[in-house]
Amino acid sequence: MINNIVARAKQAIRIEAEAVKALEDRIGDEFERAVEILNGSKGKVVLTGIGKSGLIAKKIAATFTSLGKAAYFLHPTEGVHGDLGMVLKEDVVICISKSGNTGEMEQLIPIFKRLGLKIIAITGNIHSDLAEHSDVVLDVSVKEEACPFDLVPTASTTAALAMGDALAVSLIHLRNFGLEDYALLHPAGSIGKKLTLRIDDLMYSGDRLAVVHDDTPLKEVVFEITSKRFGATCVVDRTGELIGIITDGDLRRLLKEQQDFWAFTARDLMAGDPITVKTGMMAVDVVNIMKINAINQIIIADHNKRPIGMIHLHDLLKAGVA
Repeated sequence: MINNIVARAKQAIRIEAEAVKALEDRIGDEFERAVEILNGSKGKVVLTGIGKSGLIAKKIAATFTSLGKAAYFLHPTEGVHGDLGMVLKEDVVICISKSGNTGEMEQLIPIFKRLGLKIIAITGNIHSDLAEHSDVVLDVSVKEEACPFDLVPTASTTAALAMGDALAVSLIHLRNFGLEDYALLHPAGSIGKKLTLRIDDLMYSGDRLAVVHDDTPLKEVVFEITSKRFGATCVVDRTGELIGIITDGDLRRLLKEQQDFWAFTARDLMAGDPITVKTGMMAVDVVNIMKINAINQIIIADHNKRPIGMIHLHDLLKAGVA
């Protein structure tokens, strides 16, 4: 029984994979025209389809929008009952239909034509009414569905989705859409965070900054380190200039090696010339500096070498930039 299930699952995946693979040989002049129409449009991309094709249309619309080309889904039935008011003359329409002969789509096509819209058909029937009335026809026909009855849209919807993704990906190259553009549209995503977050956005400063003077007794140094949660503290001289850093690792080594440790001051224990970064640096660049130098904390200093902030690697991990 289990072996039969596994075999059927593998067969379904193979059928869908072959359906997508077959599209590669169909990418040519028609596909290029479709991309040029999309690139030349000053409006939005209107995706429409009924049933499972409609679900694919929604996903493709989301992909276009995600990559900087505004798009939305228009339900064919809702379209002919008022939602066509959203469609503007500068828009481009992508109609998705396996048969190309659905009644709902046949109602929309004449209206799109009257509005003067360019129509791109993604269909499994290049001889359909939809194909006949479209400016560009992209063939996504399949030999068979993954469904054992060859009825339920499976391979055909996968092929339509792949064709839509190919259009979107091809379009971004013409539009010179880069990582920075992607980051602006996805500020909460991992790529967006890495490309937009600066260390100033994440560092702890003011009263939250761990700092002691060089003559501070060890007991107070311990309190500063434990109360500020960085596992370290800046050490400054009486002018406020950064001269060192003390980490909890330094404290552990001292406790292990010295008996009369309470007689020490911050200057006795600190490591001089600590690694610092400047304000305005990208957080991801700061992470790289910390990794190269194998440190868990880093100090942000101003041009006068005064500490103005500190951050722990854990905070950068939590923010999604490490």
